[in-house]
Amino acid sequence: MIYLSIICFIIEWENCYGNGYQKRHDWNAQITMKMIEVTCAIIEHNNRVLVTQRSEKMSLPLKWEFPGGKIEKDETAEACLIREILEELHINVKITKRLNSNTHQYSETKIIKLIPFICELTDGEVKLTEHANFLWLCKSELTKLDWAAADIPVLNEYLNTI
Repeated sequence: MIYLSIICFIIEWENCYGNGYQKRHDWNAQITMKMIEVTCAIIEHNNRVLVTQRSEKMSLPLKWEFPGGKIEKDETAEACLIREILEELHINVKITKRLNSNTHQYSETKIIKLIPFICELTDGEVKLTEHANFLWLCKSELTKLDWAAADIPVLNEYLNTI
């Protein structure tokens, strides 16, 4: 068994450093990146915008974001947004405009493609199921929050389109 381990080490060493080459073996080469498509809603009502704060149990705890969620298999981005907003906030929205998607890499294995929509609140009152808090803010107040990184380009585009 020891003999086999030594042979494997020699072969690996030869592959990495043999024949005069000084290449480094990348042990992480087999890690694959996973693209997760997520929608988010910039919900407008009475000249204010709804923002939600992630709970302490969620990744990126207590960061602010535009609410939304992951697109399920065979689901359109629009259908996902309507479903997620109803499930997470208990409100109904109408999509009025789609903004440019934003891709953000959170780790070596996780990339988020955030698909934002501007929406109008059509009915209901916000009741949180996952988030720690929510606020209805004037557009001028939005930049004062501690945002999740993927939402920052979305916020900037939104503020530049109004």
